[in-house]
Amino acid sequence: MRIAIALQTLTIFLQAVSSGLLMTSAYGEVLHSVGARVMYGASMLYVLAAVLAWKPGGGSPRPVGHAVGFLVLASVQVAVGIAHIPSVHLPLGVLMFGLSVLALARR
Repeated sequence: MRIAIALQTLTIFLQAVSSGLLMTSAYGEVLHSVGARVMYGASMLYVLAAVLAWKPGGGSPRPVGHAVGFLVLASVQVAVGIAHIPSVHLPLGVLMFGLSVLALARR
């Protein structure tokens, strides 16, 4: 599960980098769009890892709730990004990065 959270944290950080490129270069939009898909996939992988650690592994169900909550945040992030609402998209990205770092530090 630690690997899934680390991957998620890395992809969110790379989204921040590609966001800067989005504002300054022609290829930034493509990188940010591809990165969004990878970040969403990493969030789904986190849910899968949490479920596998809980059900077959006999762990606590709490990480599943955290992972699902993060997937919900990622879904909102994608939706507001597509809708071009930077006043929500940017702060939510910062929040998601902070929560992901926190989840990584807890593991």
